[in-house]
Amino acid sequence: MLLDLYAAKGPLIMGVVNVTPDSFSDGGRHFGLEAALAHAQQLIEDGADVLDIGGESTRPGAAPVTLEEEINRVVPLILALSAMTDIPISIDSFKPEVAEEAFKAGAKIWNDISGLTYSSESLETAARLDGDIILMHMKGEPRTMQTNPWYDDVTAEVESYLLERAGAALKVGVARDRIWLDPGIGFGKNLDHNLDLIRATRRLAGHDFPLVMAASRKRFIAALEEREGAEPSQPDARIGATVAVHLHAVAEGAKMVRVHDVAEMKQAMRVWKAIGGAG
Repeated sequence: MLLDLYAAKGPLIMGVVNVTPDSFSDGGRHFGLEAALAHAQQLIEDGADVLDIGGESTRPGAAPVTLEEEINRVVPLILALSAMTDIPISIDSFKPEVAEEAFKAGAKIWNDISGLTYSSESLETAARLDGDIILMHMKGEPRTMQTNPWYDDVTAEVESYLLERAGAALKVGVARDRIWLDPGIGFGKNLDHNLDLIRATRRLAGHDFPLVMAASRKRFIAALEEREGAEPSQPDARIGATVAVHLHAVAEGAKMVRVHDVAEMKQAMRVWKAIGGAG
């Protein structure tokens, strides 16, 4: 399980593999089995501890993908990776049917942006699969989540939601040490909401469930640049900001970071540890 890997290695780096033609971060460069497999192999060489495989873009405004298409995108890749590496594989999907097929192919982790709320079958499926579960907070749904999101207290509301979803997972039999929480940076949050949640990492990580921070290349970085009078950057030019957020997160107690740029994150983590970082 992931906590055993964390105990052995310290903060974990989850590398992102998007098998989609419309990802916000890479514009579909890794769409198709051959390209996705080559990218995954590179992330392993770069030092990824976990691979997160996704077959449906969840960027704001993304069009939905059929169940059959999503399965056809991710399962061949998971099968190929499972045959060549022991690195834990995560399926990034909110559909329990996709998670089920991914686990049959070799996945061990279910990363669900809906926090197991998308389907009435999600909770039961999570318990039956008996893998690690990442429960994320999202306000709304991907196509409309960035349309004027609003909170009274974003940290308190996200924290309450995540603990409620963890409780629901426990109730159906998911083991406590297999439940991870993700505050959902960029999912139904504006710039200030995202910054508040990043500042609150220690609080969010202070419960019985390990925290994942996933801020890689996200739009709030460009929004911050724009607010400060700089030219807003494109996704692949947000690596420095991504590393800054995730080093802050692990210093404040996050046990895993989800990133597109594994080599840069690995280098930064190595130096951080050498100068006294935890783990």
